[in-house]
Amino acid sequence: MNSFVEIMDTTLRDGEQTNSVSFVPHEKLMIARMLLMDLNVDRIEVASARVSDGEKDAVKNICRWANQAGMLERVEVLGFVDGKTSLDWINDCGCRNINLLCKGSERHCKFQLKKTLEEHVADIQRSIDYANELGIHVNLYLEDWSNGMKDSPEYVYGLIDALKDSGVKRYMLPDTLGILNPQLTSAFVGQMVSRYPSLHFDFHSHNDYDLAIGNVLAAVLAGCKGVHTAVNGLGERAGNAPISSVQAILNDHAHVRTNIREERLGTVSTMVESLSGIAIPPNKPIVGENVFTQVAGVHADGDNKNNLYCNDLLPERFGRKREYALGKNSGKANILKNLEELGLELTSEQTRRVTDRIIELGDKKQLITQEDLPYIVADVLKHNAPDDKVKLISYMVSTAYGLKPMAAVKLEVNGDVFESSAIGDGMYDAFIHAVRHIYKEKLNRTFPWLTNYQVSIPPGGRTDALVQTTISWNHNDRSYRTRALDADQTEAAIKATIKMLNIIEKEE
Repeated sequence: MNSFVEIMDTTLRDGEQTNSVSFVPHEKLMIARMLLMDLNVDRIEVASARVSDGEKDAVKNICRWANQAGMLERVEVLGFVDGKTSLDWINDCGCRNINLLCKGSERHCKFQLKKTLEEHVADIQRSIDYANELGIHVNLYLEDWSNGMKDSPEYVYGLIDALKDSGVKRYMLPDTLGILNPQLTSAFVGQMVSRYPSLHFDFHSHNDYDLAIGNVLAAVLAGCKGVHTAVNGLGERAGNAPISSVQAILNDHAHVRTNIREERLGTVSTMVESLSGIAIPPNKPIVGENVFTQVAGVHADGDNKNNLYCNDLLPERFGRKREYALGKNSGKANILKNLEELGLELTSEQTRRVTDRIIELGDKKQLITQEDLPYIVADVLKHNAPDDKVKLISYMVSTAYGLKPMAAVKLEVNGDVFESSAIGDGMYDAFIHAVRHIYKEKLNRTFPWLTNYQVSIPPGGRTDALVQTTISWNHNDRSYRTRALDADQTEAAIKATIKMLNIIEKEE
């Protein structure tokens, strides 16, 4: 096993093959920059050659930026054994690496190309020769390699034997149809590494049987020098191995080193979630909303007693923090953890009364957040409610057919009242523009950047059903998530926004 493993991320190529996902050129550039600069992946695969004019513009933009940043050698494009066509396309974009797609199984070669191994090798060699003329490095994808090893290993060996001295930089072994399990992965990769110890092998997994992560671990333990990932596991069909889980499992279970900056995984994940439109499941390891949240009160109690319910996946590693849910399963320990975070001190009797109220609300399926806790305390103990630093005095939003929505807002910030109006692409967008104008023009302050916006309605909900709006924000390199409920979606979003502004105001 190697002590260091190279990470190649294919979010912008295979990840974009997720159904309904399409990135426009400036979005691809944003993601490419985050992957290379923030997350520090070793390589990125940014496109397939010949797809479209828009794709070509995106690759040109990425390569132009990467060249200026001294990172061009880390950018790759998938190309085909099609004479000079793919290579000319890639060369015209300014890219210096082709991931050349050949047939890694006899069935694909015979029935799709209708060629013999010798004929296919000759075609590949011509592409390699032309790439050398252009000064383009070649990595070789063995498409359907897993089935090739299962059904026709002599074909696979014959292909590698014919090309091993041709100057190919990396041989990439994809489980194209996601058929492998860890035992087969270990056996097949082990055979390749044993037979060709001087070659660099990458492993590319697919998640059809929910085994992509396990197969990545098996491939690395068997001697693979590189693995392919995608942010949030995006990709064809069931997707690829998610980069966050790959990083965690390689570090904690294989004890190998990568160049990934773990603390940036959450930021990149949220960015890709927003641009792809594919929501991160709340229970997704490492980056899901709920994965560092303890619900059972006994777990919070155990965390107070020598971290009995913690494992190596400490949230701080990934730029997150441990949270303790508030609801019917909350015990006193959960409440105390949240009170401590807010700087509130209660007696044992007061804590019991607040806990009883939270359990009562949880039984009614009401959503309770840490931001609600001071108000619950005030209500139960009959104190004055906490004084918000940011208050929405009044607002008006309107929309009409053929006209852009408008918003007029009166906002109180630290005792001073400000008014502004704006138009937007929707009623909430108009509201945000008006509030942003107050912060930027009248307070001379930066306004948080909205990174994700989710709306959920109960199944079978009627037009008067309560809508839950969850909004994620970024401000001064910190992430915030606020929620609110209302029968009106715009009102719920506005409530969530005011919550966020108060959290930031109190922190500052």
